[in-house]
Amino acid sequence: MSTRSTSRAAAPSSPSPAAASPGPAPASAPPSGGAGRFGSLGPVGLVLAGGLSVQFGGALAVTLMPRAGALGVVTLRLLVAAIVLLLVCRPRLRGHSRADWGTVVVFGIAMAAMNGLFYQSIARIPLGPAVTLEVLGPLALSVVASRRALNLVWAGLALAGVFLLSGGGFGSLNATGVAFALGAGAMWAAYIVFSARTGRRFPQADGLALAMAVGAVLFMPLGIVESGAKLADPVTFGLGAGVAVLSSVLPYTLELLALRRLPASTFAVMMSLEPAIAATAGFLVLGQALTSTQAVAIALVIAASMGAVRTQVGRGKRPLPPVDA
Repeated sequence: MSTRSTSRAAAPSSPSPAAASPGPAPASAPPSGGAGRFGSLGPVGLVLAGGLSVQFGGALAVTLMPRAGALGVVTLRLLVAAIVLLLVCRPRLRGHSRADWGTVVVFGIAMAAMNGLFYQSIARIPLGPAVTLEVLGPLALSVVASRRALNLVWAGLALAGVFLLSGGGFGSLNATGVAFALGAGAMWAAYIVFSARTGRRFPQADGLALAMAVGAVLFMPLGIVESGAKLADPVTFGLGAGVAVLSSVLPYTLELLALRRLPASTFAVMMSLEPAIAATAGFLVLGQALTSTQAVAIALVIAASMGAVRTQVGRGKRPLPPVDA
């Protein structure tokens, strides 16, 4: 996210919905079969590779939008990711209560809404500012859930960054795109809560796979209405599959491997750099250069996110790693 769908790497260790960094621990992470292949990167390299994969996947999605539309791209991403996860995880459908299914359905709805809103945003504003605004949702949840006075400092720092990013009124950014990014952030916060609840109700990555399938099914009519037969075009579908792999499947695997050898607090701090990675991807792939004011604004939000992580760690809670939309 955040080219933020979808969930990331490890189940939460606390029932609290708080997130100390700009995103959640996912319901559960898919099994990783590439340990030998990727392990030589080292845990820090794995996290950076995962972040690069997510944000460059988002940049690829922007280039695909003229062919399939924002809703069509989200449909392809959710559909391909759901197929891969269902094939890998083969979740058990029987033996779950009505409350279990209710939780996974709401999780899937939050996931689909988060992706849909975010992709509508990056269709209108640059990738770096969009991710920065989206991060405010999880950051706000972290501040509220922590209930520590110090987190008001981080909230103020984030608001200062947003004020700079807006130029005093978002005059330099498309207002609709800004609204979509903030909406995606709100859905990201909801995603954190239901990711944790799903992780407690379903084993392994079953809940994640089922929620992804729910999100794909719910979003498919929107993609079909917007793009229709374009979704069946082999080139469009192939590019959409590439977005799914870069933004979902590959990061899950890399981050799961990293979390086996890297403290969660370090992971969360590193994931706070996602707005900067997104801005870099936007510049290299899409030619979206930032002004000096926008760069400072993004730096302030990153600092606020890192500060919230450190505060949560100092309180003795295990921070929850972020995801990407």
